[in-house]
Amino acid sequence: MKERDFDFQRILAPLLSWYRANKRALPWRENPTPYQVWVSEIMLQQTRVEAVKEYYRRFLDALPTVEALAECEEEKLLKLWEGLGYYSRVRNMQKTAKILLSAYGGEFPNTKAELCALPGIGSYTAGAILSIAFGLPTPAVDGNVFRVASRLETNSSLISDPKYRKYLEETLSKVYPATGKDCADFTQSLFELGALICKPNPDCRLCPLTGLCRAYQKGVQREFPVLPEKKAKRQESVYVFMIETPFGFCIRRRESGVLKGMNEFPSTIVTGESPESVLSAWGITEFEEVRRKAFTHIFTHIRWNITCLWLKTESAPFDAYTLDELAESVSLPTAFKQCLEILR
Repeated sequence: MKERDFDFQRILAPLLSWYRANKRALPWRENPTPYQVWVSEIMLQQTRVEAVKEYYRRFLDALPTVEALAECEEEKLLKLWEGLGYYSRVRNMQKTAKILLSAYGGEFPNTKAELCALPGIGSYTAGAILSIAFGLPTPAVDGNVFRVASRLETNSSLISDPKYRKYLEETLSKVYPATGKDCADFTQSLFELGALICKPNPDCRLCPLTGLCRAYQKGVQREFPVLPEKKAKRQESVYVFMIETPFGFCIRRRESGVLKGMNEFPSTIVTGESPESVLSAWGITEFEEVRRKAFTHIFTHIRWNITCLWLKTESAPFDAYTLDELAESVSLPTAFKQCLEILR
């Protein structure tokens, strides 16, 4: 796993000093309650910090407490999340909020086992809540931390290996400050170093740890961390129909597959049928095609090759919404929201 034991204790002082002098002003750092840390960390999964800022403020303005989240209507909740993707995250958040209300009086437990038993909270998120909000010496190991730590000790383990995560959590927990603000700052200093300096293409000139970093000393920074081989994404051809009626555009809920349970412009995975045959199966036989447009949308494991068709008809077997209603109250995943560009 490693050449010899690396003394992570040595990074503590220089890293905390660097962090306190250089940390970004982020809204979730202003008042790191367990609820606010949790919301920010869930949002930050698979999403850039700059993109999250406005979503975070809007979400906290609308749902400032566990109680408000637990009681929020689903459509409003999904609309608040619209554009962040991975909607199972916010659904799990609401499940967790309801459990917190019923089992914990609306408060977050302060043990890792209890937090990890809640929907959507894993080892990383639990560690972030415990160290940042509760000031407890619990590591939160994300991609940034893997990158920093693997370079420091030139660790060639695959970052996807659960044994490596366990090793790193155990190793870092031994060097954490005992309690308090130092715990919060140490967790965030590792995040910050990975996000600002120790990036995939690192800017080592600005790093406070170059004197300790084995990868830097050997000039092999870009060889770490060791990533698993990427699998080719599954390709799917998809028809998406922008069906315009006198009452607005048709929307329905997806019943299966990716984005199950989300709103969509009626769509289907193409297996050889024509657009006309799909529409006929929905009872739409008379229509005028206005325009069609092809584009792609990429999910984690799937690439959709979309043909979007804008057509007009007098009636359709789906609920219809005006463009104002779509903008104000109907949540649409990005894969379908970008279809609105065909109207321009």
